[in-house]
Amino acid sequence: MVVGIHQLHYLPWLRYIHKIICADVFIVLDNIQYNKNGHQNRNRIKSPQGDLCLTVPVFDQFAQSLDQVRIDNKRPWARKHWRSIAQHYGRAPYFDEHAAWLSAIYERPWEKLNDLNRTLLTRIIEELGIETPLIFASDLDVSGEATERLVGLVHAVGGTAYLSGAHAVESYLDRAALEEANIALHIQHWTAPAYSQCSAPFVPDLSILDLMMNCGPKSRGILEGARP
Repeated sequence: MVVGIHQLHYLPWLRYIHKIICADVFIVLDNIQYNKNGHQNRNRIKSPQGDLCLTVPVFDQFAQSLDQVRIDNKRPWARKHWRSIAQHYGRAPYFDEHAAWLSAIYERPWEKLNDLNRTLLTRIIEELGIETPLIFASDLDVSGEATERLVGLVHAVGGTAYLSGAHAVESYLDRAALEEANIALHIQHWTAPAYSQCSAPFVPDLSILDLMMNCGPKSRGILEGARP
């Protein structure tokens, strides 16, 4: 059984969703250290001028755990994000198909970043028809750091293989530790798929919203076609 693992992201990008598709079980790291200026609270959508970054403002404290990060609601981020999405995708072929549920999420009061991201990810997976089970690391009693923790998480769900991004293999993953734990290593070799966008030029690796708004029910098949 192949296990994919990744930290919880805001409006995750295509590569993230592709990893979920390629895994038999996907573990969401929702209790690791918050990474300032990372994808945990920001991602990119498409505008006529190129990519546009949407950032959820948070109260950032040094070495804070992701499940402790609170949203700074003194700033009208939700209204601005939904306005940007509606403005730039309002004429997309499948905007009307997703507008109701997405706008409802932005209308809800959110205090913690994890709650917002978990709700978005769960609904996006449902809309795409992806059946890979999502398991949240906070529900598993697994400690440790780096590869040691990855091994513990894979074993906790009965996995026999770990699906890793190519960058992790090159930078920090301990292959020897995986071999010692009898966990096979599968590598996600990613090439961003091309598809029709609302405006030119084409911008790859945006939030999954861009693909969903432009391609609707074909979105999952486009991502499956990007399988290594």
